[in-house]
Amino acid sequence: MNNPTRHQQKIIRNFYQNRESIAVQRVQELITELYLSAGKQRQKHWKNIATHLEALGVRPDRIEHLVTSDKPELVANLLPKLMK
Repeated sequence: MNNPTRHQQKIIRNFYQNRESIAVQRVQELITELYLSAGKQRQKHWKNIATHLEALGVRPDRIEHLVTSDKPELVANLLPKLMK
């Protein structure tokens, strides 16, 4: 797959143009999942949230604070600021 078709190039370009909105939407979905999960599944969701927040440009120390506090409402309160 060294030479993607025009269609594939357009899909790739659109993905990278909309990367931030995709990450915000995924964080919103994961917040919902956090409220419904426990144990290892909850840790997995936190890891995924950390990855998406990192892609959105949130500082690593802030991400660490959110993960260690284990409070989904803190991430929910951060999302409106990220969406601006």
